[in-house]
Amino acid sequence: MPTSREAILAALHARLSALLPATALRGDVLPERVPADGLLILRDGEPGEPEVTLSPLAYHYQHRAEIEAVVQGDDRDTAFDTLTASIGAALAAARTLGGLCDWVEAEAPRPVDLPVEGAASLKAAVIPVVLHYSTADPLA
Repeated sequence: MPTSREAILAALHARLSALLPATALRGDVLPERVPADGLLILRDGEPGEPEVTLSPLAYHYQHRAEIEAVVQGDDRDTAFDTLTASIGAALAAARTLGGLCDWVEAEAPRPVDLPVEGAASLKAAVIPVVLHYSTADPLA
């Protein structure tokens, strides 16, 4: 049985995978070729230090995961904007990831253009996603 943290991250990855036609990976390295429709890589991130309540015992996390969004091509500004807007819409439509967490919110991306020798530049950003959830055991 997966831990609360793993179930939440798997549900977030599933939401990102539904953003067709972009490709969504989890924890992978950036491939040599970026798919024409964009690439998302979910990084598990850090759960951080929890707040603790004692009655009943509960650990309250604000887990910071990251989504790396990458596009390449001639119209990369529009493609990047479309991809990040679709991430925002997907998260807004499922703020609790099916009841697995209390709240999911993304922070604004900080896009950068990355030159690629002999190919079109990449436009990429890391999008922090804060996952608010509670668990009775920090290892469960």
